[in-house]
Amino acid sequence: MGFKPVGTWNEGDWIAAVGAVALFAVLAFGLTLSSRKSEEVVGHPKGLFVLFYAEMWERFSYYGMRALLILYLTKFWLFDDGKANLIYGAYTALVYITPVLGGYLADRYLGQRKAVIFGGILLAIGHGFMAFEGMTGVTDPLVKQADPIINVFWLALALIIVGSGFLKANISVIVGQLYKLTDTRRDGAYTLFYIGINTGAALGTILVGYLGETVGWAYGFGLAGIGMVLGMIIFVAGKPALRGRGEPPKTLAKNTEFALYAVGTASVAVIWFLIQYQSVVQTALIISGIAMLIYTLYEAFKLPKEPRERIFAILFLIALNPVFWGLFEQAGGSLSLYTDKFVDRGGVPTSLFQSVNPIYIVLLGPIIAMLWTTLGKKGLEPSAPAKFAMALALVGAGFLVFVLGARGAGVGAATPVLFVFLIYLLHTTGELFLSPVGLSAMNRLAPLHLASFIMGAWFYMTAVGNFVAGKIGEATGGENGEMTQAGTLDIYWEIGVVAIVIGGVVLLLSPIVKRWMHVDTLEDHGELAGQSELGEPEAAGFSTSGETR
Repeated sequence: MGFKPVGTWNEGDWIAAVGAVALFAVLAFGLTLSSRKSEEVVGHPKGLFVLFYAEMWERFSYYGMRALLILYLTKFWLFDDGKANLIYGAYTALVYITPVLGGYLADRYLGQRKAVIFGGILLAIGHGFMAFEGMTGVTDPLVKQADPIINVFWLALALIIVGSGFLKANISVIVGQLYKLTDTRRDGAYTLFYIGINTGAALGTILVGYLGETVGWAYGFGLAGIGMVLGMIIFVAGKPALRGRGEPPKTLAKNTEFALYAVGTASVAVIWFLIQYQSVVQTALIISGIAMLIYTLYEAFKLPKEPRERIFAILFLIALNPVFWGLFEQAGGSLSLYTDKFVDRGGVPTSLFQSVNPIYIVLLGPIIAMLWTTLGKKGLEPSAPAKFAMALALVGAGFLVFVLGARGAGVGAATPVLFVFLIYLLHTTGELFLSPVGLSAMNRLAPLHLASFIMGAWFYMTAVGNFVAGKIGEATGGENGEMTQAGTLDIYWEIGVVAIVIGGVVLLLSPIVKRWMHVDTLEDHGELAGQSELGEPEAAGFSTSGETR
């Protein structure tokens, strides 16, 4: 691997160089903070910055690997475009289901800190296995996919999925445990933590994606693995700064602890099977979803009128979740493949474009937060269902603008890169209209005895949305599995129109749903489960506002 003379650098090389400089700057700042002897740094507990950097590296590795995944499936393992999208959809769906297991075991037994360490170990091993490539130079897909090393690839995905389940939500919970419920610094702490998430997501996408596409897959995935290891080293070394937070709720016997790790490890085998048989994932999602709906309705009809109607409002909002994420999550699937095949990228590697979303979130999040605050003071803030309607309209408009731009350039001609930035802009704005608002609504409207279940249902339907995204992406592959520009643009136009129509219907129904919410008679029972917790911008999505989620 030789070093390219600066005079021969293209746009992609310069972006990667800027990303590397930014990463070193972030690390230098971290070293400066860690050298301070005081218990607090810039007005916050030192533990916050331990969590900031641990989560930054974890998101660096996760999103870097995610940016490469669809390209790796099609260009290295030679899956056709349709099948690759389906695998991608199943993978991202499972990533959003496993936190149910990881969160439950942490709350009841392990405590968040040990769950994060266990998840980090699984993630590091999984990213390491992604660097095993097997046969190279093979052009026959059937021969390539018969390579026994593909089982190592499935194992790598399974380890990353289960590892994310143990780490994903639990590290966010520890942030809240560093502060008292009445501490006015909590919102600022989560904003800083959120910046860490998006910093890692953006830099990981740029650097891991660049290495993977321009130097070699193993180099990209290897860097993701190194990032994960660094995150765990910071987390383990920073234990004293956590001030005993995230520990088990009661003394945990060693044999019980190891039994729990065995359960987590055994779940890797289950996921290893599921990721290979996507139809089983689909069936399980449908059956589980129907069961959750029946249980929710059963609980609702035992309640008095107002809380019962709040459950109806929750179900209405949750039902829109898979619609939005099914469209939004084309970013890592079909949109990435389209960008690779049909966009005038000017020398920029395809995977780097996925850094646009977290960058937009950091830029737009404060603006959206201030917008709602300003409108709220004037009594003009839209209701939650109205914001959902606008989010659906924005994601639909993103596809329509993209299609119009591509067709304006001429089908068969390269799509101008401007329209990739525009679709991400509209979709990210829609994300900020829906995700924090939806989580806030779940927290506010759910009865206390169903709070955790409702939050789980929200994330479950996010997982369904990710699987729907895979099915839509599969359709862009057409009958023979090979994506065409005209066929993909036709599908994008159709889903864009459908999203706007659904958004219009939701807007018309929003006054009814708002009445079901009975916001004026809500009583403050204190903080609900998950109210202050934060996640990454993709799929669950969060804003920089202090709004509860």
